[in-house]
Amino acid sequence: MPTLVINGQPHSVDVDADTPLLWVLRDILGLNAAKFGCGIAQCGACTVYVDGKAVRACNLPVGLVGERAITTPEGLDMADPVVRAIKSAWVALDVVQCGYCQPGQIMAAVALLRTTPNPTDEQIDSAMSGNMCRCGTYMRIRAAIHHAAGELA
Repeated sequence: MPTLVINGQPHSVDVDADTPLLWVLRDILGLNAAKFGCGIAQCGACTVYVDGKAVRACNLPVGLVGERAITTPEGLDMADPVVRAIKSAWVALDVVQCGYCQPGQIMAAVALLRTTPNPTDEQIDSAMSGNMCRCGTYMRIRAAIHHAAGELA
């Protein structure tokens, strides 16, 4: 029975090692912010962090996670200035339309600003390219990332 460290808390789960992390998060632990979108790690709706790195939870078997720290969208800390700036920019620029993809978009945006504090349009587009938005809010997402970067500067 693997023990996963999720949002700083240990969770023992009784699942097969090949069970996708997303199913454990959503169906067993009730952490529903990471979404199921495509099931093949192409849309980004299921983005979580494993040891601080953005990964797709839909095709990551829990057996490969081990004792590494998992952070879900629920675990983002508003005391973190990058998280606060991104979430504030999302609201200020009215990024959300339907909202389904937004947890994954926010996870990717926070990861980008942690490594690239003042990204260009090209860097934003590259970093966010694995996150699909069916509503097409890409321009607002890019603007919100620039806005957050400006607030952090």
